[in-house]
Amino acid sequence: MADTLSIGQVAERTGLSVSAVRFYETAGLVAPDRNPGGQRRFQRSDIRRLSFVLIAQQLGFTIAEIRARLDALPRGRTPTQQDWATMSRGFRRYLDERIEVLQRTRERLDGCIGCGCLSLENCALYNPEDRASRHGPGPRYLLGDTPDSPDDDPARD
Repeated sequence: MADTLSIGQVAERTGLSVSAVRFYETAGLVAPDRNPGGQRRFQRSDIRRLSFVLIAQQLGFTIAEIRARLDALPRGRTPTQQDWATMSRGFRRYLDERIEVLQRTRERLDGCIGCGCLSLENCALYNPEDRASRHGPGPRYLLGDTPDSPDDDPARD
């Protein structure tokens, strides 16, 4: 236990409050040991886990999603670079998808987004009679559907 850290040391190193570290412990994101006096003792790898939690939360991941990813990492030993690389591949795919949506949003935000509002003159051209709704609710064209997909072909009506 000589190479372990107190909750205060972990809080200081991560920039979290002690109560936040306790919250993440309760959420199952870190699992400190206890010394004979009952004090929490964290592994140095818990700093990386908590730093990852902070970044993942800023990216919009829920605590449950983060816990599911962290559960793939080994407990009882410091995760290796390969462990982190394996775990991060799923996040990369998700981030790539989000980046695509953000890019489509940036490119189409001032035009038709396939929401079905039919309040702009352009909607009569891009989404006549709310054809985008055939793909489901929400801003269909920002979600990846296109106005020229077969289901949106006016000749099929």
